[in-house]
Amino acid sequence: MTEHEDPKQRLLDARSLRGLAHPLRIQLLESLRRRGPATASQLAAQLGESSGATSYHLRQLAAHGFVEDAPEHGKGRERWWKAADQGLVFDSAEFENAGPEVRGAAEVFLHEIAAGHARELSTWLGSRDDWSEAWSRGSDMSDATLRLTPDLARELVGRMHELIDGYRNRVTGEDTPEAEQVRIHTHLFPIETK
Repeated sequence: MTEHEDPKQRLLDARSLRGLAHPLRIQLLESLRRRGPATASQLAAQLGESSGATSYHLRQLAAHGFVEDAPEHGKGRERWWKAADQGLVFDSAEFENAGPEVRGAAEVFLHEIAAGHARELSTWLGSRDDWSEAWSRGSDMSDATLRLTPDLARELVGRMHELIDGYRNRVTGEDTPEAEQVRIHTHLFPIETK
């Protein structure tokens, strides 16, 4: 992967969205993306679920191509799973004329992503004293209100993503001990002002 190459991303369509739109499936996929390959039992312990539930939902994710076997990690009967890609693209244009089942799946997906962002931010706020002063200074929680057209909003989102992608591979490997994974949430949406 080159310095500015995007990680493998998957465009969600109606079929794949129906296979993903479950809170536990979204959490399983996120855990595999961030922490790497794991077994159903390991994921169950991480997420406070039963291994039966995680195993079932991993098989459903596999049936829709979101996860796959990671045989290089397994020993004997142990089944390891890994994320098949590193990002999802939700394009609302894909679902404009969708039926109620697909629109419902889209709502579940979007609300679970928003809830996950809120959980991550809350976790940071609750644990920030455990991090170094450098990380406290390096974090951000800000907002801004602008007046834009839809075209300018799309341009801004594109430029933010380009900026973030420019930092994607600047720190690699274990050779930088103070380096940590970071989460960046961007939200841009219109608000009622009248």
